[in-house]
Amino acid sequence: MSRRFSALFAAAALVLGTAVFAQDAAPPKALPSDLVDAGGNFAPLPPKDDLEANLRLQIYLDENNFGPGYLDGKIGEYGKKAASVYNQIKGIPVGNYHGLIEASRQRVPEIFSTYTIKEGDLGFVTPDMPSKPPEQAKTKYLGYLNLLEFAAERFHTSDEFLQQINGQNLYGLKVGSAIKVPNVTPFALESWAKHVQYKAEQPIASHAVVVDIRARVAIFFDAKNQPIASFPITPGRPKFIQFGEWKVTNMVSTPTFRWDESMLEQGKRSDHFYELPLGPNNPVGVMWCGTSRSGIGLHGTPSPHTIGRAESHGCIRLANWDAVRLPSLLRPGSRVVIR
Repeated sequence: MSRRFSALFAAAALVLGTAVFAQDAAPPKALPSDLVDAGGNFAPLPPKDDLEANLRLQIYLDENNFGPGYLDGKIGEYGKKAASVYNQIKGIPVGNYHGLIEASRQRVPEIFSTYTIKEGDLGFVTPDMPSKPPEQAKTKYLGYLNLLEFAAERFHTSDEFLQQINGQNLYGLKVGSAIKVPNVTPFALESWAKHVQYKAEQPIASHAVVVDIRARVAIFFDAKNQPIASFPITPGRPKFIQFGEWKVTNMVSTPTFRWDESMLEQGKRSDHFYELPLGPNNPVGVMWCGTSRSGIGLHGTPSPHTIGRAESHGCIRLANWDAVRLPSLLRPGSRVVIR
């Protein structure tokens, strides 16, 4: 094992240790000294019913590349993981979220914004999109089924949460409709370049990612083995998981997808396949990051609500709004450690 690999694995073990992902227990009456900061401050995560504080934390973590899962005003499993990784990277005791809460208050003064549906948004919707690959292969674009799905993914959230905060059914959205949305940097699909082949650009090509299958989290490291980002992921089925170290070999935006049932079910290519067109509802979403392990890569997904809650056929899936950050974190030559 190389010295650099050992250092990276040690760093990953520190960040991905069991303490990172332990559920937050009620603070003891006498707090351990290492949980109190220099100012004598301590704070657990906000209560579950505090939508405002929790959404503010989610937005802040998301904006800083510590993906909490889709924004819903609840600090669930992946929100806790993101908050814990944030603390460990900052050198803060895992159980003390005072600094994180204060930072979110300063950086996210407004948790909601307003978005008005535009004429151009209709170009990303394929309302009559078929569900089966043979018919999908005949279409030109695998877009969103409706404007609500478009708006939800744009603002890193779910259809249900958008309807909750707007207090109404939003399936009738149309051009000119104004809706309340989380105040997060939007996933602007209209600005996402088509068919860009990303090159081995330094120092990003010296970065690495550790994919923790059990924790269902990917943590990214810079060239000095310092963790810089983390996102929830959906791993492959157990029979397809290949533990070990690989390399990023290719990266492309807005990929098409070779749908081959034999490859998906058995891991073997066949001559019977369908070439599916690009679009946010393409099986690999809007970004493909291939590795030296044939057929295995990191990519987007048409179903962000399933991230961390399902199994893929073999690859590592991220929400599209996280997948578009991959070119700033990895490049061909980057190391991919699956553990």
